[in-house]
Amino acid sequence: MINLDNYDIILASQSPRRQALLKDMGINFRVILKEVEETYPEGLSISEIPVYLAQLKASAFLDDEINDNTIIITADTIVCLEDKVLGKPVDKEHAYEILRFISGKQHQVITGVCLKSKSKIKTFSAYSDVYFRELSDEEIYYYINKYSPFDKAGAYGIQEWIGYVGIERIEGSYFNVMGLPTQKLYLELNKFIE
Repeated sequence: MINLDNYDIILASQSPRRQALLKDMGINFRVILKEVEETYPEGLSISEIPVYLAQLKASAFLDDEINDNTIIITADTIVCLEDKVLGKPVDKEHAYEILRFISGKQHQVITGVCLKSKSKIKTFSAYSDVYFRELSDEEIYYYINKYSPFDKAGAYGIQEWIGYVGIERIEGSYFNVMGLPTQKLYLELNKFIE
């Protein structure tokens, strides 16, 4: 069992899913948010984008703002299909377009995570393949209207109705698809405090 009693853990995420997952891991933490413009330079590979954004979020915390025993956790999750990054939908029509695009196909969810203390930074990522069955327009609009998935990359939450009825299988971490690869985070935190 990882012992973080002597550490001040900060989760820099407003995601209620990430907060719930970290809490369910038995980790005591507080949430501090920093304004960061989530943009990335052209030329990054798709797999580099979430790691870059997680590190960008961590770099918003200056060394003089944190104590020697502070560990900051940041994360960014992207959904990609056919070399396209599918971000958060801006409106209902955009959400429909994204869900229609991933319907009946396999897509990849990548979460980049950054751990930062005063003396070091560690980044890592996790990959999950998600297989959706073919969704009808009626199902897509039902989901969008009832669940308003506008804060979710790929326009869906796996833990919501669409995940129950639409996902055939996953290869990789379920929790990664929710936004935090908990098993990998546990192992990396253990190494980070050694």
